[in-house]
Amino acid sequence: MTPESTGTAGVAAKLGTERFGSSEVPAARAMQDRIDIPEFAPNLGPVGDVRPDRFLDRELSWLAFNARVLELAEDPDLHLLERVNFLSIFASNLDEFFMVRVAGLKRRIATGLAVPSPAGLSPVEVLEQISAEAHKLHVRHSHVFADQIRPALAYEHIHLVHWDELDDAAKIRLSTMFAEKVFPILTPLAVDPAHPFPYISGLSLNLAVVVRNPVSDKELFARLKVPDQLARLISVDGPRAGTVPGRVARFIPLEEVIAQHLDQLFPGMEVLEHHTFRVTRNEDLEVEEDDAENLLQALEKELLRRRFGPPVRLEVTTDINPNIRALLVRELGVDESEVYMLPAPLDLRGVSVIGSIDRPDLRYPKHVPHTSRYLNESETSKAANVFAAMRRRDILLHHPYDSFSTSVQAFLEQAAADPKVQAIKQTLYRTSGDSPIVDALVDAAEAGKQVLALVEIKARFDEQANISWARKLEQAGVHVVYGIVGLKTHCKLSLVVRQEQDGLRRYSHIGTGNYHPRTARYYEDLGLLTADDQVGEDLSKLFNQLSGYAPKSTFKRLLVAPRSVRSGLIDLIEREIANKKAGLDAKVQIKVNSMVDETIIDSLYRASQAGVKVDVVVRGICSLRPNVPGLSENITVRSVLGRFLEHSRVFVFGNAGEPVVYIGSADMMHRNLDRRVEALVRLRNPEDIEYITSLLDRYVDPGTSSWHLDDQGNWIRHHRDESGRPLSDVQSWLLANRSRQRSLARR
Repeated sequence: MTPESTGTAGVAAKLGTERFGSSEVPAARAMQDRIDIPEFAPNLGPVGDVRPDRFLDRELSWLAFNARVLELAEDPDLHLLERVNFLSIFASNLDEFFMVRVAGLKRRIATGLAVPSPAGLSPVEVLEQISAEAHKLHVRHSHVFADQIRPALAYEHIHLVHWDELDDAAKIRLSTMFAEKVFPILTPLAVDPAHPFPYISGLSLNLAVVVRNPVSDKELFARLKVPDQLARLISVDGPRAGTVPGRVARFIPLEEVIAQHLDQLFPGMEVLEHHTFRVTRNEDLEVEEDDAENLLQALEKELLRRRFGPPVRLEVTTDINPNIRALLVRELGVDESEVYMLPAPLDLRGVSVIGSIDRPDLRYPKHVPHTSRYLNESETSKAANVFAAMRRRDILLHHPYDSFSTSVQAFLEQAAADPKVQAIKQTLYRTSGDSPIVDALVDAAEAGKQVLALVEIKARFDEQANISWARKLEQAGVHVVYGIVGLKTHCKLSLVVRQEQDGLRRYSHIGTGNYHPRTARYYEDLGLLTADDQVGEDLSKLFNQLSGYAPKSTFKRLLVAPRSVRSGLIDLIEREIANKKAGLDAKVQIKVNSMVDETIIDSLYRASQAGVKVDVVVRGICSLRPNVPGLSENITVRSVLGRFLEHSRVFVFGNAGEPVVYIGSADMMHRNLDRRVEALVRLRNPEDIEYITSLLDRYVDPGTSSWHLDDQGNWIRHHRDESGRPLSDVQSWLLANRSRQRSLARR
């Protein structure tokens, strides 16, 4: 039994039976009329009876993923400002890891609920190893900036400067800026018998200030928060600085500008010293909702509580006064192992200001997404008729290579404006603040169409934005529901019902990514636009489950979690095992963000033991241990990171030469398979199937640049051949082949 098979997962499974009822037939039987899956009685016994070391720890695997991000920042072959952005992404990733994963582990240890990980490590051992590895990564991150990025920026005349390096004119400009824009919003907080140690908000940058009262000669401590509503790095030379090659651009940290003017904040006091520090707190949400009606109020209360979570990390500069450090440790209640001493500047998320400089020569060439040729086919108008295109054939989209705005966004905007459209049903997990998707739903509702929006307001760190959009939709007359108690709705679905001459027709979109126009420009995702009756019928059933009660629904082209994604995939893996034993072609290829679920991993181990070739492409966490003799010698694990964030989830099964291909929203994690509503759709068009199978072949090709996971959990980068020449970058290859005649030339 896995650690998450009880507790929250158990509650979710129990609550989910009201709409994903226990009477639903097994996945294989539910699909057998469509994909002819034979019934097996697979041996699902735990491989761990003989291989207790068969899993890698998920937390340590996540840290290894972020180390791969850092490797990109270290790569001198990458464009300089992209390296700067990878530095910022690394810092942001690590913040979230501490706020969620480390905080959650500490909470479970404190409450006595923590159990050994599937990798066999005790909770305390995991925490100790996290601490050791995180300390190494923090130091490495700081040195990459100081020793590699900063000198490289200086070579391009982009400088991060200190106050004493500025000329008098620059100091006057910054002092004026401080007086007008910074000083009015600063709030120094004293610490003395009348003023207890103040609350330090999570991820805020702070100055610990020591002052002396010249009258009493007494030293006092004060805390000053660096305003997070202002840019972290201030351009010394104006907003256009750095945009012209050869012209000097200087940036100074905001905290340095504040530090130079502390005398204005403590008039009559002598400022003795100041030090920067930063606290990370537990900011994961814990919402126990009784029903959807109370969910908004419960979540808003929890968002307020999030600000006061216990500290899990304290970052201080290496030059901090030991007495000040001791004071912070004592007052914040952190352990010494949770203190990270780093060179200034702290919080390198802020270097994104430099990363955003308009210097095309220092970043990736501009990419303009193409409109899918199937949406332009036989169209003479400026905008393609998406419904006509979908009636002609299924349209497989690959973002950001295919334009989101001229496909998915156009589909929903045309649906909102089309008088023949009767109803629109939509899931929203994450979307942008200026979302044309939300605007289209509002327009449709105001035009009198039936509009259902299933808003997942518990999407981590997007909760407040989603609450706002939920209320906007409700005010426009959209039927807004918040999913099923105990389950997050993570599937990416759109359903449009249109009145046509021969009756109502359903048009569908199923994707691997969110309906977020901005992230669609740099998230790699797949989506299917289809007018197929079976898919439309499946989506109608699924939306009815999400908004009402339909416990006996079964699906023909979908696998739906929490009922049938895990079992359906295992059935397909078992069929590959049977094919291999029968001497038929057999293979399994899976591309996901995370591979953690022990049951899925064990099924892949059984496939490997039967001789089935298994390729796994994973962006982030992987608990599967490949290349272990007798267990997984037929499994390879690759990771591709680069310009775009690899986000698609793809499942390919050889099926004796007639491949079965699914795409969808589900990662191979307990939360996705047990505590979320996820959907995978089977592709039907032979051309689409060929595109996907060839695409995955390219991802795992030895000539493709990637990281390889070994049997000890180490990720080794392979980006040059034996002669030192760069290997092919799959993302660059896709960008260079946007004519894309739907089949990828194999190397």
